[in-house]
Amino acid sequence: MREAFHDQLDGIFADLSEICGQVEVAVREATKALMTGDVHTAEQVIGNDKAIDAARERVDDTAFALLSLQQPVAGDLRIVVSALRMVSELERMGDLSVHVAKIARLRVPSVAVPEELRPTMEKMAATAEDMVRRVRSIIIDRDVEAAIELGRDDEVMDQLRRKSFTELLSTDWHHGVEAAVDIALLGRYYERIADHAVSVANRVVFVVTGEVPAKD
Repeated sequence: MREAFHDQLDGIFADLSEICGQVEVAVREATKALMTGDVHTAEQVIGNDKAIDAARERVDDTAFALLSLQQPVAGDLRIVVSALRMVSELERMGDLSVHVAKIARLRVPSVAVPEELRPTMEKMAATAEDMVRRVRSIIIDRDVEAAIELGRDDEVMDQLRRKSFTELLSTDWHHGVEAAVDIALLGRYYERIADHAVSVANRVVFVVTGEVPAKD
């Protein structure tokens, strides 16, 4: 019975990894739509979010079933509760990718990001995608060291966010209020994707060690 229970716990982590892979694709494709003004790609990201939502529901169902039927304690309870929180974070990351895709779709046939802002926004998008990719490996391997390192690297995203604001508030800005709002929102979406990735990584640390990583 306990062996089957632990197989189910491992299955939950496999599902979390799969969802993380779906989120990685969503971030990448939403960024592609944003930078190219490709409405078809934007629509795909928006439509594919249903699969992430459905996967989240499956993890929820499995976790709640384990809680009610197995009544786990100590470390096992920590895993189940952490999984519920992690899948919620992953779903939110997918939702944020949809927000990026919706801005891309809204501005078609134009591109939402002004030319001089593209380097910063591309770096933010690449950083967010990289953090999602890394957190997937952290989930698979339950790698505490990599999880802690990811938290430290979040500063890169914070610096890019500050840079985007500096560019946005420059006296040289001539793209109007609409573009300014788009850039402010996009920066926030990518920053939040990174924040959620760090939160998921921290929960992996908690699952393995029983301790929450200290904030610098």
